Amino acid sequence: MADIEASLTTRVTQISLGAHVLAAAVLESACVYALADGAIVFVEGGREIRRAIAHPDATILVVCADSRRLVTGGDDGRIIATDAAGRCEEISHERGKWIDAVASRADGAVAWSFGKEVRARDAKGAIRTLAAPSSVRGLAFFAKGYRLALAHYNGVSLWFPNATAVPETLEWRGSHLGVTLSADGRFAVSSMQESALHGWRIADRKNMRMTGYPSKTRSFSWSHDGDWLATSGAEACIIWPFASKDGPMGTAPRELGARPARVSQVAFHPKSSHVAVGYDDGWILLCRLGDGAELVVRSPPPETKQGVSALSWSGSGDLLLFGTMDGTAGVLDMPS
Repeated sequence: MADIEASLTTRVTQISLGAHVLAAAVLESACVYALADGAIVFVEGGREIRRAIAHPDATILVVCADSRRLVTGGDDGRIIATDAAGRCEEISHERGKWIDAVASRADGAVAWSFGKEVRARDAKGAIRTLAAPSSVRGLAFFAKGYRLALAHYNGVSLWFPNATAVPETLEWRGSHLGVTLSADGRFAVSSMQESALHGWRIADRKNMRMTGYPSKTRSFSWSHDGDWLATSGAEACIIWPFASKDGPMGTAPRELGARPARVSQVAFHPKSSHVAVGYDDGWILLCRLGDGAELVVRSPPPETKQGVSALSWSGSGDLLLFGTMDGTAGVLDMPS
């Protein structure tokens, strides 16, 4: 990344979308936002250019994105994939159910959960179903191979949907709400109801306790080289080291962007060691991992109290998208 200007606030374009922003993504060249009221909104140059109603008369509960689609699950039981042209495809309809988690990747695979049931649909459309030990609140695909991680009570299960073998279980007592995987597939990390993270070295199931959070971690982001994991849930962005074979075991995490507000969203730049940090008072900082340098991206007046609820980079790293709980969205156009 080139040298960054002293201030980034003048490079931010904002727009009001009218409802809680759950997620943001760049699909091809389109800036796209998923709203809690069921809409998928496309924005260009600070104005709305298209709005697709993915979940009519329903609320979107969970969202994930890959480079091609935004995948949403709602309280209508529907799984909807919306592409860069605004076309909405119904992946499944679990009638009478609320969708608890979704996961997708660019090869076309999609997974979703409702209660104890997990379904995985591969790139060819074949669907497999698994009954988990308890309700599944988090899902993540491995980067290589058709394999899923499932977060549930007392641990994380690792499932090959096309295999008949019983899923492998990474055990740790407590309620696990979300899960993320390192790109090389060596580590799994879960967020817990008990306001802590727990990690495993998958090869030997070695446990890694990652504690000290005052609130639950809702947002994870891996650095582009896989050496660091940024997390929310404290009054700073907590970043754990994963470069060594032992991951963060025996090593203290880094802290960036300490402020008198709780971190709600984190997003590592896809090509550099900068991490975007969003807070529950609406602030956004861009922090540099090497020396801890900070730049303000957004500093709303204190009376707004609009927490950052979505934060995402484009694949090239030229754009940073954000959204807030009160429906404000925006784009930072990074200097070249």
